[in-house]
Parts: sequence; structure tokens; C-alpha cells
Amino acid sequence: MDGVPSSDAPGDRPAAGLDRRTELSEFLRSRRDRLKPADVGLPDYGTRRRVPGLRREELAQVAGVSVSYYTHLEQGNSANVSVEVLDAIGRALRLTDTEHAYLTQLVKPTRQRAARSAPQAQQVRPAVQQLLDSMADVPAYVNGLRMDILGWNGPAAALFGNWAQLRPEERNWGRLIFLSPAARDLFIDWEAKASAVAGILRVHAGSHPGDPRLTTLIGELSVRSEEFRRLWAAHEVRRKSHGPIRMRHPLVGELRLAYETFPLPDDPDQMLVTYHAEPGSESATALRLLTSWGPDATTPALTGQESVPSAEARGA
Repeated sequence: MDGVPSSDAPGDRPAAGLDRRTELSEFLRSRRDRLKPADVGLPDYGTRRRVPGLRREELAQVAGVSVSYYTHLEQGNSANVSVEVLDAIGRALRLTDTEHAYLTQLVKPTRQRAARSAPQAQQVRPAVQQLLDSMADVPAYVNGLRMDILGWNGPAAALFGNWAQLRPEERNWGRLIFLSPAARDLFIDWEAKASAVAGILRVHAGSHPGDPRLTTLIGELSVRSEEFRRLWAAHEVRRKSHGPIRMRHPLVGELRLAYETFPLPDDPDQMLVTYHAEPGSESATALRLLTSWGPDATTPALTGQESVPSAEARGA
């Protein structure tokens, strides 16, 4: 099951951006560091340990591979690693489905995507924008590669701020969350939101290691945000999914919402994201009031623009 993997051929390495071998090494080490012997069914004799988590030999034992094989893999040498071995290591590391998919991408990158250094500019199809505009009471937007905001509707502008007032490069969740002080006021659990954004960006970086715009974005955030550097170093990986979220909107107060994510069929990097409140709840009433104001409810939430509903929009 475990012949020693050989070093990667030069053609396997991306020309620029994320160093896949370094990322593989650091990702495996970070996942191993978070586990204790008891987590994987090994005895812990209480002796002082020189590593924060499992030792390499302990992980290799649980995965059923030799220590030299696992060590070679953790050093970034991933050629000829079988799917069976990856599955065994993933189970030993207690990886989530998203983490396992990310590990597989690092070890066995999809040739077509790994070779594509500069993805074409993404655009929302007109029919998708029409769908967004038809959702009169549901804040919705389309996320793209690099977490760019590609399209949105009026309710989303009322909830998050008028993104039309931003330059296209500023319509990006990484820049909004880590570089806009107003984001800390809008998202009650800002740390969870920031962690999710960093984790999603890491998945994009693994899928598009040679994308120069993504490399530039990660470099900018690393230089300008201490929080991003900390979260990036944690090597968490996430995919936009679904769940609850709490916001503190400057016009209607606290909102308890739920978001859903729907991948668009023509482009695997585009996601339709919607927000809704539980029917009959205070948040539903507040959200309905907010979205009824439409563009007049534009707030400084994530744009830095000062605006309040006009007297006409307030019904004065």
C-alpha cells in the first residue's frame, strides 16, 4: 500500500502563485497538529510531547502506511500517491469532505485547471441577473472566483450597501471583510465570517494556483491585515454552503438570517447566494422593511458611503 512517493515532475508545479508542494506540506502538518492521540484511538501516557499534536509515526500507524512514506508525503512529494492511500490518510487526519477534496487537489491537481494561469474574466449571464432582479424580497448576489461579487439585486444592496458605488476590484469579499472597518459592525460574529472567507479563498487558491489576480489579492490582504495573516496561517479550507448568520444593520438593528448557496451550472466558480429570515419573526419584519426601501436604504455598511432612507422612502 505504501511504496515511497517520488518527487513531482517539473510539469506538475504551477508557474506562479500558490506553491503546491509547500502548501501540501503545511496543510498536512496543520491537520496533524490539531489531533491528540486519544482522538485517533491511541494511548496517551502523559509524557511531555515535543509536538502540539500527533507525531508523524503515530499518524502513519493509524493510516496504515510506513513512517518514511508519510514523511516523504508531508515534505511535499506527492507523485504516484494512490487514491487508497489518500483516503487512509484523510480518515486518519479526520478530514472533512471539503478538506479531503482540497488534499486531493493538492496531490492530484486537475491538469486543465492547474495549467490555466489566468482564468477569463467572469460575468453574470443576463438571465441570472434577471433572476436576481425578480427576487424582490430576497437579498441575493453571485459570487465568483476570488470571492468577487459579480452581480446582486436591490435587497442585497439594502442589506450590505450599494456595491455599485465601488470600483470592480473592491467588490470582493476578501477586501470587504478584512479591509473595511464597517464589516466588523455589520457581522456580529465577524471572526467566524472572516475565517470562512479566508478558508474559501484558500480553496480557490488550490484550484487556481497560477491565477495572478488571486495571488495579488492574497498578497495584499497578507500585507494589510494582521487578522488575515493569522487566519491564512491556520490553513483552514471552506466552501460556501448554508447556515445561520447574525447581522447588526444600522437602520433596522439586529437581523437573524439564514443563507443558502447554489452553484451555477455554466461556471463551477460562480455561486448564487441568498438570505432569508424565518417567516413571522422580528427579523422577517425588519428585513421586509429594509428591502422595501430598496436602493434608498443604501448604508455605509460595506461601502463607506453615508446614506439614509429618503423621506419619501420612509413614508414621511
